[in-house]
Amino acid sequence: MTATITGVLAEIREVNLSYLLLAQRLLQEDRVAAMFRLGLSERVAEVVSALTPTQALRVASSSHLLCRFRFDDHAILSSLADKGTSAAITQAADVPVAQIV
Repeated sequence: MTATITGVLAEIREVNLSYLLLAQRLLQEDRVAAMFRLGLSERVAEVVSALTPTQALRVASSSHLLCRFRFDDHAILSSLADKGTSAAITQAADVPVAQIV
C-alpha cells in the first residue's frame, strides 16, 4: 500500500472510532434523540450501544466510513454553510426531536 492510501485508511479509522464513541455516548444520554439525530434504527442502536472498546476499534478499522451526510438537498446544506442562517436552520432541525420525545 502506498503511504497515501495508508494515511487515508488511518484517517477513516479515526473518524469511525470518533463517530462510534459519540454515538454510544449520545445513545446513553438520550436514546430516542440520538437515534433520530444519527439516523439509527432500534436494532442498530442496540448493537452500537453494546459494542465493547475492542469491538468498536475493530468496526472502526473498516475501510468504509460508518457515517454519511444526510443532507440530500443542496439548499439545506448550502443554508447550513451560510453563517447568517445556520442558527435558524439548526433550531428548525431540532423541532422534530422535541416532538418525538
